[in-house]
Parts: sequence; structure tokens; C-alpha cells
Amino acid sequence: MAITSFSANIKSELCRIKSPLCCVKSELAALCLINGTVQINSRQGIVLNVVTENATIAKRIYTLIKEAFDINSSIFVRRKTKLKKNNSYLVEVNGKENVENLLDNLYLLGSGQGVKERIHNQLLKKRCCKRAFIRGSFLASGSVNNPDTASYHCEINVSSANHCEYLVGLFKTFHLRVKSFQRRNNYVIYLKDSDDIVDFLNIIGAHNALLTFENARVYKEMRNNVNRVVNCETANLNKIVDAAQKQIEQIKIIEKTIGLDNLPQTLKEVALERLRDPSLSLKEIGERLNPPVGKSGINHRFKRIQKIAEDILKDNLKEGE
Repeated sequence: MAITSFSANIKSELCRIKSPLCCVKSELAALCLINGTVQINSRQGIVLNVVTENATIAKRIYTLIKEAFDINSSIFVRRKTKLKKNNSYLVEVNGKENVENLLDNLYLLGSGQGVKERIHNQLLKKRCCKRAFIRGSFLASGSVNNPDTASYHCEINVSSANHCEYLVGLFKTFHLRVKSFQRRNNYVIYLKDSDDIVDFLNIIGAHNALLTFENARVYKEMRNNVNRVVNCETANLNKIVDAAQKQIEQIKIIEKTIGLDNLPQTLKEVALERLRDPSLSLKEIGERLNPPVGKSGINHRFKRIQKIAEDILKDNLKEGE
């Protein structure tokens, strides 16, 4: 069974959205701007092709064109080649009258035979239409990393610098912290912050995907917090073990040379407690004494033991010389 990507799930959800005519125009305009081309066909004259690798999106384009403008189109499947992993789907509108009628309704009819690159302000008069335009752009060339397995990342690819600049400005009207860069011949608009991606999913209407993303984000943050706590506790435990081992070595040096009985009583009692249980923390050693001694007091006693052991080693070196 094929595994459906998180982006594909988002696009499938978006394709179920019912939109008013003004938003249909904005969404279709975005799809045509990114994935559409106008060609001259010797058999059918002028042809508008909109290409996608998602069958559900192809069906949506076909349905929106038919229901909104009563223009018939056709869907063709291009079988995958060795270089391409997925089939592609081509929505074709043919005939000069149909193509010009559709592009004119989308405010994309250029002076020549082609798709006008500049977005008409009439398309984006309403806030809902701006959302629809961003949604159409995402359907055309967008992706969101799976929040379960990857770092947070959302992007849309376009082919021109002007289109990129326009989309960046549109994102910013929704207060999204968007960035862009050029990747070979394309331009990438992207979001990295998880809060921005959540807002983006809400803007385009992917509410189920938003909940999935939020659940994954909460789980990941909880897991990271647990890991941080465990790592911190492990690091602290390692410090205690290392310090205890050094203290035991110093105590044994004293025991083998001058003997523990020759230590002051305050040092002797902490030395014996350390030898009895190497796993004890300084606080726990202090609590075992009568009367109890604070952590800083125990630490001071071990520093005195360390100094005595170091002096013994120095004296032994001098005698060896």
C-alpha cells in the first residue's frame, strides 16, 4: 500500500472546499499562473494546458472550470518515465473562444496569446479571495514537511521573480514571517516557524491538517522536553559518579599512607560515608551525619581531603627524587 504524504493529505482536503465564484477565480488564476501554459495546436488551435502530478487537483481544476464558467475541458494522464516517479495529469481547454473566455474571467488574458504574468487587483479585492489565491498557489506547487519526521518547513515554488515578490507581499498581509530565495531557475517562498505554518494552514482552509500538525508538534515538544530532562539528569548523575570516584581514590591514598584515623573527625566521617556508598550525593552524605551538614559544608570537607591526598602524593614524589 502506498504511503500518502502529509502534503498530499493537505491538498486532498483543500480540494473538498466549496468556494464562491470570486474565490474560484482566484484559486484557478493561481493554478494557471504556476502550472498553466497556452500553446498553438495545429489540430485544435489555441490550447490551455494546466499540469499537475495530483489526480485530485486535476479533477478539481476540471470541475471548477465546468461549474464556474460552463467550459468543457479534458483530462489526460501522462505515464511516468524513468526520470519521473509519478504520473502527471494534464487538464486541457481547447479552442480560442474557450481559452480566451476563461483567461479573461481570470484576468489573465494577455495582449498576445498567452497567460499574463501580472496578478490583477480585481482578483484579490476580498480577503477570502487572497486566501483562495494562496490556496491555489499551494495546490499548484506547494509542500509541507511531515511534522512527525522532519523539521518544520512549508514552501511554494514559482518560476518568476515578480510572481515570487507578489506572493511574499501577499503572505505578509496575513502577518506570516515569510522568506524567499532562488533555486536554480525557480523561486521558493518558504516558512520555517511552526506557528507560521499553523497560521498558513488555517489561512488556506486546511483545518484537519492543522489539527494533525498541532498534535504532532505538541507530541514532539513533549518528547524533546523529556529528552532534555533525561539528558540533564544523566549528565548530573555522571558528574556525581565521576566526582565520587575521584573522592574514593583520594580517600584510599590517605588510608594507605597516614590512615583515616589520623584525619580530623569531621573529615573521617564523610570519608567513611563515601566509602560505604559511592552513589550518594553530597546532600545525601550531609543528611546522614549527626548533626546533619549542608551540601556546601560537605563539599568543603571533600576539598580538604583532596588537599591532603595531593600533599601526600607531592611528598612521595619528593622522596622518590
